[in-house]
Amino acid sequence: MKAFGKILGLVLLGLLLIIVAAGFALTHLFDPNDYKDEIRQIARDKAHIELTLNGDIGWSLFPWLGLELHEASVATLVKPAEPFADLQMLGLSVRVLPLLRREVQMSDVRVEGLNLRLNRDKDGHGNWEDIGKVPVPAGATPPAGTAGQPASEAPVAVKKPPQPIRLDIDSLTVNNARVEYNDEKTGKQFSAESIQLSTGPVHDSTNIPVKATAFLGTNQPVLRVRTELTGELRIERALQRYKFEDLKLSGELAGDPLQGKTMTFAAQGQLSLDKAANVAEWTGIKISANQLRALGELKANDLDKTPQITGGLSIAQFDLAKFVDSIGQKLPAMAEGSLSKVELVSRVAATPTSVAFDNINLKLDDSSFSGRIAVEDFAKQSLRATLKADTFNADRYLPPKSEKAANATQTRQAEVASTEADAMAGAGSTPLPDKPSKTAWSTERLLPVERLAKLDVDADLTFGQLTLDKLPIQNAALKATGQGGLLTLTNLSGELYNGGFAANGTLDVRPSAPVLNLQTKLNRVPVEKILESQGKNPPVKGLVTLTSNVTGSGNSQQALIDTLNGNASFVINNGVLLNANLEQQLCKGIATLNRKTLSGEPRGKDTPFQELKGNLTFRNGIASNPDLKVRIPGMTVNGDGDIDLRVLGMDYRVGIIVEGDTSAMPDPACQVGEKFVGIEWPLRCRGPLELGAKACRVDNDRLGQVATKLAGDKLSEKIDEKLGDKVSPELKNALKGLFKR
Repeated sequence: MKAFGKILGLVLLGLLLIIVAAGFALTHLFDPNDYKDEIRQIARDKAHIELTLNGDIGWSLFPWLGLELHEASVATLVKPAEPFADLQMLGLSVRVLPLLRREVQMSDVRVEGLNLRLNRDKDGHGNWEDIGKVPVPAGATPPAGTAGQPASEAPVAVKKPPQPIRLDIDSLTVNNARVEYNDEKTGKQFSAESIQLSTGPVHDSTNIPVKATAFLGTNQPVLRVRTELTGELRIERALQRYKFEDLKLSGELAGDPLQGKTMTFAAQGQLSLDKAANVAEWTGIKISANQLRALGELKANDLDKTPQITGGLSIAQFDLAKFVDSIGQKLPAMAEGSLSKVELVSRVAATPTSVAFDNINLKLDDSSFSGRIAVEDFAKQSLRATLKADTFNADRYLPPKSEKAANATQTRQAEVASTEADAMAGAGSTPLPDKPSKTAWSTERLLPVERLAKLDVDADLTFGQLTLDKLPIQNAALKATGQGGLLTLTNLSGELYNGGFAANGTLDVRPSAPVLNLQTKLNRVPVEKILESQGKNPPVKGLVTLTSNVTGSGNSQQALIDTLNGNASFVINNGVLLNANLEQQLCKGIATLNRKTLSGEPRGKDTPFQELKGNLTFRNGIASNPDLKVRIPGMTVNGDGDIDLRVLGMDYRVGIIVEGDTSAMPDPACQVGEKFVGIEWPLRCRGPLELGAKACRVDNDRLGQVATKLAGDKLSEKIDEKLGDKVSPELKNALKGLFKR
């Protein structure tokens, strides 16, 4: 038995030596380089590719079936002279015996200098689409199945799919690879250069360490990206599950959009793909880009249909203004310190064409927002927003006045101040101020028409307190829509200085000159507060109630005012005409008729009134006000005039009717007796609108008419005394009329 065992051992040893000797002889005596032409022909016949072997072929047989290719390239049979791939070296080896068990056990796989060129021509045809296709001779009919249409085949019995081949590789290394994509139709180019890839042992259902680096680039726009990727890849082919655990992606981005600046970015997390369930997830997300830091999680369903992405996002507080500057972009001009504290927590839902942020908790500087923001269609830029804020100062995010507009405002303020000083110094005795002649409005472009024309928006915003144009609005609400160049303000309302306001209207940017249509309502709002917020000295105080309906066209303040048309009605209750003593103006007129001189000239006194009201008709920037009425204790004021909004000037003829001497007059020269009751005393008000009643003077021309009337009344009294009942009433009336002419 021992002898048999020894003999058997010697036989096996002999066979092994024979196999080794045969392998040695085969690999050393048989040179595959002598069969390059046959190998190329096999590649043409079986794989339908053009294989060029410029370098040597190295190989081994047992126990590893090894192969090395040097200086090889691959082209399609359609364009055999235009290789789409070439490489400097490909080296791999496979254990022979496991192949018999449908197991692939490979040693290190190395790829050196791979260069892959993908090209899409002007007709949209990609060179990779011809891989494996047999070219059709000119004029020949394509055989069935070679032109994209499979040949009809007889039904065959469905065979049970074979078991997947087990994959087992010691490592994979790719050095200095390059992938290039060129689209001749659009001129766009993409490239990945200096690709370095290395892995640990590659086994099914085990974690595979992966490290890759590359430089990415595009030409439209010009961008360069340096990337580095590490993590552990897990492949479960039987379950169709793939995971990338401990993913870490980092790099730098530079190019034309960044205006010479660089963005450093990084991303981490756990990636998983379940092809059987058509689900992908990215959990434990950590993202950074310069100053920005974010956490989150995302899940995608229905990968085989229209992917639906859901998840959450949290962005830590950061300085948005500095971040935008760090990536070479510019924000519109804002107040200093704006967008310095931005923080966001939100749920996210998205599709390939839309994105929505729900349950928003947004902190913007000193403001907090909650609600929803969505872009329903990326192509149409369909924006939907439903937000609620505690406080929001819109002024700090609006562009400041240009230097030109600021200088114009300062010039006008100086002119008005000079006119006001002259008016106050003369206490109403100086000549009437001239009406302003210079425009009071900016000619600068007001609206971004091109952007508004494309806007598709539906917004519903509410604010606990909104500061807009320096006005502190409480419980503000804004509802607006915009589509196809027509913007509709459904509602803008709120509480203002214990009063209220509401506005609605439309802005049509489709015509060459945008058209504005606006309706407004004010209810018992202090008019002086509104004027003071605009940096103007109010000529009047009181609670104003106003309704208006106006239209205008143009894309500047001046153009809108020049084309302003419509109407308005207003009433101011419990008010005061500041620094304008109409009683003193009246006394001056009475003293003149009494041929007396006032003993003093009181200055800086106000005129309180119970009510000031009227109606306005706007025609091309000029407001006609034929029915101005002011009720003052003891007198009534009527006015008829125009307000030229183009230059903010006014020109009024005012009549003061004395209803009775309700208080002692401070000056004996101004005695209001019965003969002055019911007389309309004339004033003329002309000058800058800001002066208000301070621009009013006694109208000496019309004062003569009053004197004539008083003289006529006095003669009438004397006629009555002289004639008594001796003449007929007809003759008395004729005589009175004669003297009144």
